[in-house]
Amino acid sequence: MNNLTLEKDLHIHPKHCGPNLFTIATQQLYSEVEGTCTGRYGFIITITSVDFLSKGKVLESSGYVVFNVKYKAIIFKPFKGEVLDAIVTKVTNLGFFAEAGPLSIFVSTQLIPSDMIFDAQSAVPCFVSEDGSSKISKDDEVRLQIKGTRVDATEIFAIGSIREDYLGVIG
Repeated sequence: MNNLTLEKDLHIHPKHCGPNLFTIATQQLYSEVEGTCTGRYGFIITITSVDFLSKGKVLESSGYVVFNVKYKAIIFKPFKGEVLDAIVTKVTNLGFFAEAGPLSIFVSTQLIPSDMIFDAQSAVPCFVSEDGSSKISKDDEVRLQIKGTRVDATEIFAIGSIREDYLGVIG
């Protein structure tokens, strides 16, 4: 997680021009930006501070007021080799899906230790070690390493591994 300073042009409807303009503009910034994902910066988790750089310009065509806003935000952009704790959301015979905050991670069977096999006979789909000491099923917490990411304009997907030392089920 990093703290970055970002800029945005904020368009405010004319009906909001009044004594609460900056409060409404700040609320609009929070609702437009928090929880979004950009390919360039990653997931914007939360805004920590807001500075209005301009007094605002009225667009003659629509009447909207445009403010240039500079804000600081905590962002999350995963990188190759990063180790994360995640919650398993789905287990299939091809591997399992996990989530680390807003990031969706797939761990394929090739990146799960070879002593763990998919147990299709159990009531809940899971991977179980040969000696039965370790089990991965839905809602388990795992520590994994990011092996690669794919960045779209509004989403980031990751491939993970638990095939290294100190990775796997936590607890």
